[in-house]
Amino acid sequence: MARCDFCTRVIERGTGKKYVYKDGKVVDFCSRKCEKNLIHLRHTSRTTRWAQTKKAVPKTEKPKTVDKPKEGKKAK
Repeated sequence: MARCDFCTRVIERGTGKKYVYKDGKVVDFCSRKCEKNLIHLRHTSRTTRWAQTKKAVPKTEKPKTVDKPKEGKKAK
């Protein structure tokens, strides 16, 4: 079964729509709503509230870790 390339819902057999770009890339859609948002409005699925995909956006900063002092022999 195919999945919608915008909202990742499962597309039932005999329904949906395929769109082929000039470069040959094939995109599947479950509804006109998904097609309109991706192709015509150029939205991304992670910015729309109703889409099921919530892809993680890479963080610019990594969390800081605190180094614990090693316990053992102390210098005299």
